[in-house]
Amino acid sequence: MALWGRSAGGGALARALSHRDSRIFFGGSFTAWTGLWMQRIAVAWLAWELTGSALWVGLVAFADLAPAVIFSPIAGAVADRADRVRLATLTQSLTALQATIVATLTWAGVMQIELLIALEFCAGTVASFTQPTRQSLLPGLIPLSDLPAAVAANSLCFNLARFIGPALAGPIIAVAGVVPAIACNAIAFTIAAATMPLLNVAPAARRGHPATASLFADVREGLTYAWRHPGLGPLLLYAALTCLFLRGVQEILPPFVDRVFGRGAQSLAMLTACFGIGALLAGLVVAGRGRLEGTTRLAIWSVGVQAVATAGFVATSWFPFGLLCAALIGASASTQGISVQVLAQSASTPEMRGRILSLWGLITRAFPALGALSLGASGEAFGLRLPTLAASLLALGLMVWGLGKQKQIAAALEGPAPPLREHG
Repeated sequence: MALWGRSAGGGALARALSHRDSRIFFGGSFTAWTGLWMQRIAVAWLAWELTGSALWVGLVAFADLAPAVIFSPIAGAVADRADRVRLATLTQSLTALQATIVATLTWAGVMQIELLIALEFCAGTVASFTQPTRQSLLPGLIPLSDLPAAVAANSLCFNLARFIGPALAGPIIAVAGVVPAIACNAIAFTIAAATMPLLNVAPAARRGHPATASLFADVREGLTYAWRHPGLGPLLLYAALTCLFLRGVQEILPPFVDRVFGRGAQSLAMLTACFGIGALLAGLVVAGRGRLEGTTRLAIWSVGVQAVATAGFVATSWFPFGLLCAALIGASASTQGISVQVLAQSASTPEMRGRILSLWGLITRAFPALGALSLGASGEAFGLRLPTLAASLLALGLMVWGLGKQKQIAAALEGPAPPLREHG
């Protein structure tokens, strides 16, 4: 608790970024995530142009996010036993290659929706390995006292990119089409991969533990640890169901832009930027709270705000109100995401960190994919409003369950963190 109090405010954020290695790390992360958001907007719009179908747009989002179901637990075990710097360099280079292929095939006029789905599945598979690998490096880049602020800074980086990426992609797509936006992602991940060998990572964080059992035994151990933990188990389940019910809207925005608001690519970028603005502002507030106490309460109650804002998003065709709701959705989702990550990092032992973070990656990729697929399919049958309102009601019911678990989760996760090795 004292550790968190010393390091969660704005001054601690500045200290977390004052280290050479953290600046390199977050600079690479921000560059890669900006490119990633540019490609996400471009690929969603490309799928919509190719098919005009909300279902196909949902399938493309599903193909990018669903590989986490299969590969995230394995990726966490690999990240806990591999050289994380080399693995992150490899996976980011592969992401740059995938973006280059998508841009080239689209430019050549030979892209088909089936091929796009296959390429997005490849990207999602690689991303399942990148996420836990990169995040597991954080404790080896900065002193222990600045770790909580670094976790918050990592999320803030992502949400700042979530604002800037669409803000760049929208005008580019409107003027020059999707190819330049996707090509920017290839360049961004090439830069990010090139920064990895520049990092000086503490040996204990560069490789989690020697391989003393089979890979699948490590996977099973990580799943069992999370499931049996009195705080992590219910918290991760709560976050997973939240993503299932509410994140689908963000993953298939083009049909909402077209059918609900009757607008085009520039408005798609405006909506996505509003998600990012809300997320960024909320992230700054959560990071500056200055204490771990009450973080569970934020993780639980933020779902109610997100559910109400999601219902409001589809309740009217008035675009300014849609922008406001998008900002509230981004803010509440960011509040929950940062809170869950901080609690999970605090509760994880060093040798388990990669596997626990891989479960968070599974939650934030696989469950939005399922939500996007179900929302896209039901949207074809019933329109987009009714399924979205039904999902919002389910999320409110989920919050009632979460409130019943709040004390148990807080008691398990808001105490002292497990021992970590200081960065030398």
